[in-house]
Amino acid sequence: MKRLHKWASFAVIALTAYTVAPAHATELQDIVKRGELRVAVQTSGPLMSFINKDGKRTGLAVEVVTQMAEDMGVELAMQDYDWKGLIPALTSGKVDIIAADMTPTPERALQVLFSRPVFFAETVAVAQEDADYDSWEDLDDSDVLVGALGASTYADAAKKLIPESKLKEYSGGSAPVGQALSSGRLDAGIMARSTAEQFLVDFGNLKILDGTMVNEPLAFAVQPEAYSLKFWLDNWVEMRTGDRSLPAMVDYWYSTDWKEDN
Repeated sequence: MKRLHKWASFAVIALTAYTVAPAHATELQDIVKRGELRVAVQTSGPLMSFINKDGKRTGLAVEVVTQMAEDMGVELAMQDYDWKGLIPALTSGKVDIIAADMTPTPERALQVLFSRPVFFAETVAVAQEDADYDSWEDLDDSDVLVGALGASTYADAAKKLIPESKLKEYSGGSAPVGQALSSGRLDAGIMARSTAEQFLVDFGNLKILDGTMVNEPLAFAVQPEAYSLKFWLDNWVEMRTGDRSLPAMVDYWYSTDWKEDN
């Protein structure tokens, strides 16, 4: 009986200690307390993130996180990284969010936690205007050299959908792919439709091939255990979709000649 009483007393003490233990602050609470949302963006990734003619960083992802920080009531601190540096910056704790045109693939989801899709993007193939290719399926040939951003879903699409072609992967966004394609060093390039349409204007000698290779959801990423921040992002996307402000941002950057303003 004494032994039972002793164990009961121990259980009460343990339960009391557990209930009065201070709760660990969530990532979202840390951001609010800090007064700053730290965001990783691409060094050069039009139309998501780039420096405009006035020397100001802008783009769709930049506009979205600017509104997010305003809605949180905190300052926005953006940090520039190349594509391969985005996830390491997040997992090492240097930033709170990755804001880029990143597809939430199963492989990436092993490293980070993704929000619900913020927007969607079509993956297409681009070739020189006088090329004999009509659709992206025509590129599935061992004599065809295609280019894509390295470690991206564009490169994955090339590997899976046109496996007979030769793939060259580039760093530094899709801009080097467009430059190589325009100058004849590539037969085709794989990229987002929005980027392809921009390149048609920039280079003047390219065309988008028929068909959509992939219709990709694009999401923002947070650290693996940052559940409260992930849920806040999901809620933000839901609310800003409902009031039409998020679709308005997407429409401006995807469907208008935003270069006139930037």
